[in-house]
Amino acid sequence: MSDTEIEQIATEIAGGRPPMVWFTAAAVGVAEGRSGKVVALGDPADGDFLQVRPTGSKDVLSFSPTEVTLTKPPRPAPPAQKSAAAPKTTTRKDPPVTQPSTVTSVATPSTPPSVVTANAAADGADSAAKAAAAKPAGPAGTAGTAAPKPAKAPAARKRTAPEVTVTLTGTPDGEWAVDVVNGKKRTIRGLPVTSAAVAQAAKVLHPEVAEVVAGILEAARGVQQAKVAQLQAELEEARKLLEELSE
Repeated sequence: MSDTEIEQIATEIAGGRPPMVWFTAAAVGVAEGRSGKVVALGDPADGDFLQVRPTGSKDVLSFSPTEVTLTKPPRPAPPAQKSAAAPKTTTRKDPPVTQPSTVTSVATPSTPPSVVTANAAADGADSAAKAAAAKPAGPAGTAGTAAPKPAKAPAARKRTAPEVTVTLTGTPDGEWAVDVVNGKKRTIRGLPVTSAAVAQAAKVLHPEVAEVVAGILEAARGVQQAKVAQLQAELEEARKLLEELSE
């Protein structure tokens, strides 16, 4: 499959029209000539970056450009019908011809039956010996021809699990949110989580992660304490003004 055809596939996928392709003889685990639809394109550096869903299947498998084609293969020719039965060849039997009794046959010396039988047996033995000598001997332990080797079964294609990315985002004020991307689809966006849950998760993951998160939480705690102190000072000043206005 050429680069132009791959660009055509990308254009059709972007337009919401997954193109139909057909598997070639190089495809592993899928019969040649079977069709499927390209639902996505991965990174060409991976080799098998064409994400194809074979017709009649819900699974999405990865293939290389040499394993599929945009050209629809011709339909296989229907099996040839058996030709009409050949007419039976009949052998015409001529009736025996009886010679007139007036014809006098010439007597020939006849061979004794025992001599004829012995000669026929000798001729048969010579023919069998010549046939055995003309026939090439097969390899040792085999009966003439070697047994055909069994065809190798196609290797099963391994399914690749989608990549999952979890992103934890924090602000200086101590607010936290989680984003989750499953494959190429963002399943969770900006889900708020508490600082306590973040600290607990960091301890489970790794000591270095827990140390970094603890430093961020401590800084956020200091910011909040400063805000509380400022609000308390403003509240105290507001109380004094209220008392002066009440006198």
